[in-house]
Order: sequence, then C-alpha cells, then structure tokens
Amino acid sequence: MKTGLILEGGAMRGMFSAGVMDVMMENGICFNGIVGVSAGAAFGVNYKSKQIGRTIRYNAKYCHDKRYCGIGSLLKTGNLFNTEFCYGEVPLKLDVFDFDTYEKDPTAFYITCTDIESGKPIYHEYTGWNDHGFDWIRASASLPLVSQIVEIDGLKLLDGGISDSIPVAFFESIGYSKNVAILTQPIDYRKEKNRMLPLIRIKYRKYPNLIKALENRHLMYNAELDLIANQENSGDLFVIRPDSPLPVRRAEKDPKKLTTCYEIGRQTAEKELTRLIAFMKDAKG
Repeated sequence: MKTGLILEGGAMRGMFSAGVMDVMMENGICFNGIVGVSAGAAFGVNYKSKQIGRTIRYNAKYCHDKRYCGIGSLLKTGNLFNTEFCYGEVPLKLDVFDFDTYEKDPTAFYITCTDIESGKPIYHEYTGWNDHGFDWIRASASLPLVSQIVEIDGLKLLDGGISDSIPVAFFESIGYSKNVAILTQPIDYRKEKNRMLPLIRIKYRKYPNLIKALENRHLMYNAELDLIANQENSGDLFVIRPDSPLPVRRAEKDPKKLTTCYEIGRQTAEKELTRLIAFMKDAKG
C-alpha cells in the first residue's frame, strides 16, 4: 500500500504547510510519493531534500526584498516573483537547496502544472537539477496575470492550481491509496468565481481552453473538496488544514505574519500528530 503526501498551493499561505511539514519531518514521517501544486511544489521539495526550516527561513528573510517580489519585478520582467532571484540567487547561493539529498531520496515527487493550450493538468515526476533546473517548479507556481508563461519541452505552462488544485484523484489513480493532504483553507471554505475573468479573457484570448479552465476553476475546486470529504470519512485520506483563514496575503511582505502562519502550521501538526502517526502506521501495515 503506497502512501502519499498531497500539497495544495495558495502562495504565502504555504507557510502553514511549511510548518506542518517541518513537524512531520522532525518526527520521521515518510511517504512513498509527494505531489505538490504551485506553492505546494515550491515548498514541498524541501521535504524530499530533508531541509527542515528552510522554507520559512528564506521567505521570512527575503519577502520584503525588492529583488524577491513586487510590482517593480512585475513591470520589469512580467513576473511578480522575480525569476532570477527566487529561482537563482536564493536556492543556488543564498540559502542553497540540497539537490544531492533530493536526488538520492527514493520518494517520488510530482509537480502539477497547467498546459495552457489544452487547459488540462500536467503531472511531472521531477527528478532534480538535470530535469530543467527549477523550471517545473516555477511553471507550477506561475500565477495567471502576474507571471510569464513557462515553456518546457514544447509545453506552455502556468499554475497547476488552475486545472487541479488538490490532486487527490490523480494520486489515487497512480496507486497511492492512503494519503495525507495539507490544505491551506479552513473546512468551511468554498471557492467563488474569479473576479478577474474579464482581464483574463483579454490577456489569454489565444488560449480558449485556458480561459475555460479558469472560468470553471471554482467548480473544479469545490468538487475536489467534496471528494476530499468523502475520502476523509472513509479513512483513506488524512487532512490537515487551518481552523480559520490564515493571516497572510498571497504575496505577503511582512516576515512576522509569515512566521505567525508558519507557527499556526506547526501547532496544527503537533495537535494532530498522534492521530497522524497512527494513520501512517495503519497505512504501512
């Protein structure tokens, strides 16, 4: 029976997920596979590289740095989160990502992106530096309207959350039958229709399938929440989520707020730890 970890996105709400993951790593909880979406992919790779504390460390340190994120970067490069700094300077020089450990660890790590020509999800098993550097992660986290399209091997890609925000069904379809999902919204959250659709229809008029996916994203997301509720009730899925909306903006620049969000994740994981360990023990027989 294969166990999986499923990581929702949510931009800087991902600090909650980082807190949860750090507690899980500290307690030796391992999975056969991990799938991350957007920020879930960007922060989740640290699970496979076993770098406890790295996600909150570099985000808290650089979140207010003009080189990291901001309108200036968006106007200059077309990316709200600066590609050269976020996917170059930080992980290669300033807070180095451990590719050696990542590549030696046997855990399969899947990244979810959206193919903008088909409007469908792409699930890519990311193997490390020789697999297009950080481009797969960057593609998964490239939010519409504030990011450039990322091209890899002829595919044109954007945020994985557009087409599959919480890929429980995907992981079950490839044999992961006992899964843990870390969500970044409370249990009563339901997504509403995107208010930016008029601008989206103009900017992406060459990609009608992408527009359709964005028009229907709230329906897809809420249907996934229904599936999650069913799987949670059946005992095949263990869900960790915040009790209330997290106190951060998507592009939060206040390190104190990021740290607060991270600590909420840690506290939530610690509260659920006994049940989680029992779930994992049962899953592994």
